[in-house]
Amino acid sequence: MYAERVLSGMRPTGALHLGHYHGVLANWVKLQQDYPCLFFVADWHALTTQYDDPRNIHQNSMDMVVDWLAAGVDPAQATIFIQSQVPEHAELHLLLSMMTPLGWLERVPTYKDQQEKLASKDLSTYGFLGYPLLMSADILIYRADKVPVGEDQIPHVEFTRELARRFNHLYGREPGFADKVEAALAQLNSKHRRSYKELRTRFQQEGDKTAVDKGKALLAEASLSLEDRERLLGYLEGTGKTILVEPGYLLTQAAKMPGLDGQKMSKSYGNTIALREAADSVAKKIKAMPTDPARVRRNDPGDPEKCPVWQLHQIYSGSSCRDWVQQGCKSAGIGCLECKQPVIDGILEEQAPMQERARHYQENPALIRKILADGADQARELACATLRDVRSAMGLDYR
Repeated sequence: MYAERVLSGMRPTGALHLGHYHGVLANWVKLQQDYPCLFFVADWHALTTQYDDPRNIHQNSMDMVVDWLAAGVDPAQATIFIQSQVPEHAELHLLLSMMTPLGWLERVPTYKDQQEKLASKDLSTYGFLGYPLLMSADILIYRADKVPVGEDQIPHVEFTRELARRFNHLYGREPGFADKVEAALAQLNSKHRRSYKELRTRFQQEGDKTAVDKGKALLAEASLSLEDRERLLGYLEGTGKTILVEPGYLLTQAAKMPGLDGQKMSKSYGNTIALREAADSVAKKIKAMPTDPARVRRNDPGDPEKCPVWQLHQIYSGSSCRDWVQQGCKSAGIGCLECKQPVIDGILEEQAPMQERARHYQENPALIRKILADGADQARELACATLRDVRSAMGLDYR
């Protein structure tokens, strides 16, 4: 019924690093060639943890968009916009909040995890509790059926699917749906009727997915017409006429970009190389990287597997260079600075087209503003179409 569409967003944390490129942006560049894509700056999401000091959000957003464009995200192929410039996100978030059980928000796995990780911040706010709901609104407003996520983000997509199912059940039902459900329930014996209602409560209020399977088995055994069986199944799952599309996810592999110390590249570890870092700074950082502790002197043999630099060779060096590293390191035939030079060359080669693309946009800031304004207009057109249906279904269309 609805077109294929990919949606993905990032919080504005400022200039991005190579971990962002290999973990997210390279995938975006590929996706934009295969699907209609919407990529947005999640500036409202940044407020959930930066509400007390939002001064850098605007500049961080602009810096991040330049990095997207530098990485090859193409405004001619994808829609690029700022979340807060499409106010329909906020309206759908508000409307969904009216029918979202509080328990659903409290059981999102990352809710307590983030509270523990950010214990120094006061996160006892609705904004933080409700951020999964805003995330769902971001997806549902565009009827996006494909959301690129890592494994740790799958629960967010499942939450969004349940939310869409609940909304469609409440507001997308056929005329006389409630009476028809009651008539179908009356055809079940008292034991099955009681079990069905208990299973529905377990799924609708507690999110117990096993209850759906048990409910399906119960209905399969009952003597019901096909229409009544499907009606009760829809009532059990919370489905109805499709107003909000249940999204699917595109599972992306975890970023393999190591940092300068061998850990995952992250600003919090202070081990990053910026996407558009100056060449002399890149060289200085790589040359200062720790190596195999066994190589105290130049003629000490080492083991590449114990050296963080080797992890970067996996990304930036070809097989012949890696063979040279393996042999030279183990035999002490090459020094650590010699080993690091191909990595420096590989990173600078990767960055060169990014630097060139970024320079074009930095010299033309009006072009960035136009890209974002056009993107917001395109996004709003899609968002308004969804909201018209949502308002109508909820009886809020006063035209």
